[in-house]
Amino acid sequence: MNRFRSLSRRGFLLGAGAAAIGAPAYGQGHAMRRIAPNRASEAFDPDVDLELICKRDETPILTGRPTRVWRYAGHLIKGPANALTAMPDSYLGPLLRFSKGQKVRIRLRNELPEETITHWHGLHVPMLMDGHPTAAIDPGESYVYEFDIRNRAGMYFYHPHTHEKTATQVYRGLAGAIIVEDEEERALALPAGEFEIPLVIQDRSFDDDNQLAYGGDMPTRMFGFYGDRALVNGRCNLTLDVASRAYRLRILNGSNARIYKLCWDDRTPLTVIGVDGGLLEKAETRPYVMLAPAERVDLLVDFSGRPQGAKLTMLSGEFYGLLPPMAQRMMGSDLAMGEAFPLFAARVTETSRDSWKAPEKLSTIRRFREADVANLDNPIPIAITMAHMAMLLNGRPYGHDDIQPCERIPVDSTQLIEIFYERAGMGMGMGMMGGGGMMRGRMGGMGMGRGMGMMGMMSMAHPIHLHGQQFEIVERSFAGDEDAYATIRDGFIDSGLKDTVLVAPGERLRIVKPFGDFKGRFMYHCHNLEHEDAGMMREFSVE
Repeated sequence: MNRFRSLSRRGFLLGAGAAAIGAPAYGQGHAMRRIAPNRASEAFDPDVDLELICKRDETPILTGRPTRVWRYAGHLIKGPANALTAMPDSYLGPLLRFSKGQKVRIRLRNELPEETITHWHGLHVPMLMDGHPTAAIDPGESYVYEFDIRNRAGMYFYHPHTHEKTATQVYRGLAGAIIVEDEEERALALPAGEFEIPLVIQDRSFDDDNQLAYGGDMPTRMFGFYGDRALVNGRCNLTLDVASRAYRLRILNGSNARIYKLCWDDRTPLTVIGVDGGLLEKAETRPYVMLAPAERVDLLVDFSGRPQGAKLTMLSGEFYGLLPPMAQRMMGSDLAMGEAFPLFAARVTETSRDSWKAPEKLSTIRRFREADVANLDNPIPIAITMAHMAMLLNGRPYGHDDIQPCERIPVDSTQLIEIFYERAGMGMGMGMMGGGGMMRGRMGGMGMGRGMGMMGMMSMAHPIHLHGQQFEIVERSFAGDEDAYATIRDGFIDSGLKDTVLVAPGERLRIVKPFGDFKGRFMYHCHNLEHEDAGMMREFSVE
């Protein structure tokens, strides 16, 4: 029996449905201090000036009646023509394309029936430009973002970061992709134009009237939303018509909670050239790639030698161990997480003599040295707790202005961070016991690997996202169900720069992250959006 609830017309148009489907789980709901909407500065002379409008709309997704959605509509005021490109036949926001060093102004206008704000996921920007929940604007208001593009070339992501409403606003359609270019990448002459294809994967469910349905019940709040249809660029059963030559597929997991295991149906290996923070130093070949919500992967796919009419299908392959068995039993989706199913297909419709081969060296990544790290012997903890109906990080739910000692970070410093699982049941009321060293002493040995394994009652994977600059994964260790782990372990790409990392039950990760340039509050949270809204979110105060 399907547990998804229809989004009624009244609920969708007037916002009343948000109270039913997007109510904060586990009693969050506290008031948040708001900042005044930012306005355009006369001193800021943008190279790119554009407007994004958050609005209600209808779009055809399934055969028959169009589906009501919320979406970003864009308008380019100033800048190169390719700075804003509408995604054809899709509810997704326009593709934004910037160059490193550009000055960008984005005028966000809210025409929705509830407050919203937009976060530029992965971009290194000041706090006031990051889409912090305190910056949410009411219906009819505008917020002006002005920032320099400091990131290296890569694929990034924009979406709401509205307090306790992120999951439902993204689910309704508010999301889009950003591509940043730089001179290092241009020199490689990677496949471009029609041979560079951005792909946003999301799962959705629909009622009998083709309207979005959402599981606003306890299983969704506990484990996240899992739909029964896979959409790519807002379309079902997407097939790409390709020539027999090399293509660049830039893939973003835009789902609320679902994790994908990308693999071709004929088991052709994947050639990975980039991840969240841009190009790798050299291409890597993998049998599959694990892609958690908000993670990105950059693939080079060569269709050379395939005859006209040949078809290759990208699947999400089979895996297990990232959700507890009880979750699979409680879910109403016809598409269980870890089940194999098709995502999109590529069909060769044209013969081409063009040939291209990735150079041996793609980029140079500045690696962090031990001497760069300010706290080598005292890592900052990010302890994941999911127990007793609570979603916590470091034993605490999100609380505005609830900054703990180990969450205060000196600006222009580089920090070692350790991400691990706190033993289920230990998090409630435990709090953070002073600074990072004491926290590690009290919690560092409580990972879920030994003694609990991947199949513990509440153990599930969490994609952890840190705002600001990208980080480097320096160590990934595991102690748990080896058979389950074997179905996913070859799909982690840890050699590039990341802003979101999937942490499987039983894993412990050590990452190195810079906190440069900007002071202020910068979030870190689970990017399972239902978990984020339920309180699995904290913030660093960079001082």
